Amino acid sequence: MDNSILQIDPSGIYAILSQIATGFVDQTNIPHTSFVTDLAFIMIIGAIVTLAFFKIKQPLIIGYLFAGMLLGPLSPLWSWILPSSGPSDMLEGVGILTDISALNLFSEIGVILLLFVIGIEFPYAKIKSIGRIAIGIGTIGLFTTLGAIFYAASSLGLNSMDSLFIAAALSISSTAVIVKILEEMGRIKRESTILVLGILIVEDVIAVILISSLQSIALVGTVSVESILIVVIVATGLIVGTFTIGTKIITPLIDRVAASERHEILLLSVLGVCFGYALLANIVGLSVAIGAFLAGVLVAESKSSEVSKLLASPIKDMFVAIFFVSVGALMDVSQLQNYIFIAIALIAVAIGMKFGGNLLGNFLFRQKRDKAVRSAFTLAAPRGEFSIVIIKTGVDIGAVSAFLFPLVGVISIITAFLSPFMIKASDKVVPMLEKKNV
Repeated sequence: MDNSILQIDPSGIYAILSQIATGFVDQTNIPHTSFVTDLAFIMIIGAIVTLAFFKIKQPLIIGYLFAGMLLGPLSPLWSWILPSSGPSDMLEGVGILTDISALNLFSEIGVILLLFVIGIEFPYAKIKSIGRIAIGIGTIGLFTTLGAIFYAASSLGLNSMDSLFIAAALSISSTAVIVKILEEMGRIKRESTILVLGILIVEDVIAVILISSLQSIALVGTVSVESILIVVIVATGLIVGTFTIGTKIITPLIDRVAASERHEILLLSVLGVCFGYALLANIVGLSVAIGAFLAGVLVAESKSSEVSKLLASPIKDMFVAIFFVSVGALMDVSQLQNYIFIAIALIAVAIGMKFGGNLLGNFLFRQKRDKAVRSAFTLAAPRGEFSIVIIKTGVDIGAVSAFLFPLVGVISIITAFLSPFMIKASDKVVPMLEKKNV
């Protein structure tokens, strides 16, 4: 009997798969450059991967990031199966995805909706109780981390400007990552979470100041004190205005709309408040996340806050998924071996100093030990949206080395993976500390 039919030729398999892929694309005439096609890949791959992560009891955010990495340039899957040349070149763009500008737009919508829905959980009374403390702890944690990372980066051989930008980028925790993880883990209403959200808002304001200051240093060589004062005054004015004028005008209007008992009208109204406030924050030079969160706080003061949250949550879930998948897809880690050691060193310093700085701030402001430890663990690891924005700003104006962008991308993904485990670690540390006090 001839066994030749049992022999497998790997090159033959590759050729067959390439022909099938090319034929399928040509016959169906799918315009791969369209956002619809990219969205289809995101949803299909995202659903499969996140289901797998759910089955192995891992946070879905890790599944989102991993799905993005499969779709992006890291994955050898598509470069092996799909043809790399010809009229139907499916490898243009980032991995299998091509319409990255549209993904960036929709991912920003995800961040806005995420912070808006979280803001609904925190009415004014809760925010007011931690205002001064959040400012103190957030400032201490951020600037101690910034100083330590600047020294570490300089010691690793980076020039002064590269060290300054990477230090600023890695001193700011990711609001989107932290909020999503806390939401998934059912900890969004904990006492320590209120403090964490307050600190994150403070860090977002400082991040805006840092971006302006770094641009001044890079282009002019000095820090513009006027620009810093303007940002602080504008942020204070927006927050104070929200809790005075906003609660007297916008909140009653939401209640009037809710009285119509038409859910679609209420949904459009609260989303109008959400995006209107995000636009207002963006116009005055602040983060859209700050505006969205404050809009959520306004809705939280209304009688229909719970209904508004239920209506907005499904839309938020879709766009948040796109955000985290696109973060994973946009990170070109194909050259990871070139800077893995510097990434590990900076991650260790960033996590250690952020944990220590926030813990120090908590103790200086006399917070409860369990609350201090939980908030320090939560804020220690994740870096994300502002980290990427700061480095991109430096690269765009030619102030820093281009390799810093993929470097901070890798750090963002690794720290996002570590974040759920850091938060879970606090559950083990806190009981141990309580036993020692008994």
